[in-house]
Amino acid sequence: MHCPFYEANQCRSCNFLEQPYSVQLQNKEAALQALLAPFSPPPLLNSISSEAQYFRNKAKMVVLGSTEKPLLGITNHRGQALSLCECPLYPDDMQQLLTVLEQWLGQLAIAPYHIKQRSGELKYLLLNRNEQGQFMLRLVLRSTNAMAKIRDSLPPLLAAQPSITSVSVNIQPVAMAIIEGPEEHVLCGDNWLRHTLNGIPLYQRPKGFFQTNPTVAAQLYAAAQQWTAELDIRHYWDLFCGSGGFGLHCLNTERQLVGIEIEAEAIACAKRSADEMGLAAQVSFQALDSSAFASAATDSAPQLIIINPPRRGLGAALCAQIEQLAPQHLLYSSCNAQSLASDLGALGNYHIQRLQLFDMFPHTAHYEVLVLLSRK
Repeated sequence: MHCPFYEANQCRSCNFLEQPYSVQLQNKEAALQALLAPFSPPPLLNSISSEAQYFRNKAKMVVLGSTEKPLLGITNHRGQALSLCECPLYPDDMQQLLTVLEQWLGQLAIAPYHIKQRSGELKYLLLNRNEQGQFMLRLVLRSTNAMAKIRDSLPPLLAAQPSITSVSVNIQPVAMAIIEGPEEHVLCGDNWLRHTLNGIPLYQRPKGFFQTNPTVAAQLYAAAQQWTAELDIRHYWDLFCGSGGFGLHCLNTERQLVGIEIEAEAIACAKRSADEMGLAAQVSFQALDSSAFASAATDSAPQLIIINPPRRGLGAALCAQIEQLAPQHLLYSSCNAQSLASDLGALGNYHIQRLQLFDMFPHTAHYEVLVLLSRK
């Protein structure tokens, strides 16, 4: 990938950019195999690679610079404010829109927030894109003081940029590098961004998580669908289910699904997808803590548990609860192979049947792993 920011030593976020992509993938495979070697896994299935550029559907930009000339980007390794509107990880239309939004913010003249000085209003700009090139725009402010100015400026912006289908403002008053607060104000649109992966509708709300590499995510969900189709399953759980991507892909007319996710907006997305698919009678999506749910449900163990935890993994307590529930199969999707290895050590009654690497994050050390485990 050609990146002018990297070549000018302005940005080092893609720290493996100088390595050929094939070498990056080989190194990730070797690291994964070394971590999981104590568990005697079967041979690693062929890894799913990514496009080297234009693959990212989410921009999370700090608002930097000055009131008159704001910059959307990061403070780089040199301590410099750097605009990343033209970062080649984003599709062309997303780069162009980010540039327009950076100029639009300059016209609004809202002071960027400075953590050390505790001054200013505008903290972050978050932009999400779906596969059809529609965008959800979100601004994070210190207070509601500038919200009227933003609302009044939207009509000409949206007339010129019809691909923006919804706009909201999040209020984050705390003087810390926390991205969002609990207060959300919808300024236009309904704040539902519809994705379609493998023919399945999946929705995103402002506070809901969605995979940042939709092309590889579609292949990850398809693998989950294929692996579980071969299992004799009538009742299964999807813990940390997010907007329901894994659970809905693995659903068929003979199965019942319980999806658990602590973020209520993500659960609302999952329910909307199930309704649209005509499967609402077969699913129960609930906004609960996954560990608390598993602990309280020891008398109704499913045949399969799908688990897609955050980077910290499941932890000893939830692993112990899963061991007690003793489902026949586990489908574990991990974004952190080190926490995956730790959890596998605590799930001693399970062995790995299938293992595959999905490279959602080229040019970095990160990758996604899908593991199918069966009870010994």
